[in-house]
Amino acid sequence: MTILVTGASGQLGRLVVDSLLARGAAASDIVAGARDTAKVADLASRGVRTARVDYDDPATLAAALEGVDTVLLISASEPGRRFAGHKNVIDAAVAAGVAKFVYTSAPKATDFDWALGAEHRATEEALAASGLPAVVLRNNWYIENYVADVQRAADSGVIAASVGDAVVAAATRADFADAAAVALLEDGHLGAVYELAGDVAVSYDDIAAAASEILGRDVTYARLSTEEHIAALESAGLPADVAGFVAGIDTGIREGVLADTDGTLARLIGRPTTPFAEGLRAALA
Repeated sequence: MTILVTGASGQLGRLVVDSLLARGAAASDIVAGARDTAKVADLASRGVRTARVDYDDPATLAAALEGVDTVLLISASEPGRRFAGHKNVIDAAVAAGVAKFVYTSAPKATDFDWALGAEHRATEEALAASGLPAVVLRNNWYIENYVADVQRAADSGVIAASVGDAVVAAATRADFADAAAVALLEDGHLGAVYELAGDVAVSYDDIAAAASEILGRDVTYARLSTEEHIAALESAGLPADVAGFVAGIDTGIREGVLADTDGTLARLIGRPTTPFAEGLRAALA
């Protein structure tokens, strides 16, 4: 088995490579794909093969897929430009005859209408239409997503959001990376769509309490309306469309898109997911 990990220079991709190695994959059977291969030179020094992978450049995809039978497509990071690149990777994988294609999607991508979901829904639909043997991993929120909020709270004492009384079943990137490694290495997952989430859903009051403990100062959660949130983002310098997109994510969270947890992630990785406060403390260290 030869496994191509796309986005291997990113935070999640690096952790997937680490997990593959820890789970017994030979370094020579892993291809770390990155737009800039200099950023994965340290992986090459560990025996991992590297390849230039640019989702927007099909020629790089065809070259990287030579001799590869298993692919992890880590979703692109730029909103509004994800799908075209994802489709390029899917098409290249079809042409290469890939036997297993794993994709990191968003929670409830095909059955919940929220700001982050549209491009993931389109990707899942394209993947289904492609006929590729696939595994879809719908990753809930990363605990690390709250680092910037907590860092700001060190000065302000406030975490502000327009999520109302929502709860979020977050887990660490390492938890999700382990799940990706399992899906890549193990048989029996083809055709599965996994909703992956942390074992315990936390409220934003819980997040503020965790921040208080870590920072050693009082931190409170300020409940904003969507309009107040957009105005605050615009006053911080975000363009109106970006501010609307960010606030739209909070709307989805308020409506429950990140609330569900059924233990699938823990079962897949064979251990409990990382407790929120523990993961947050490690991310801030």
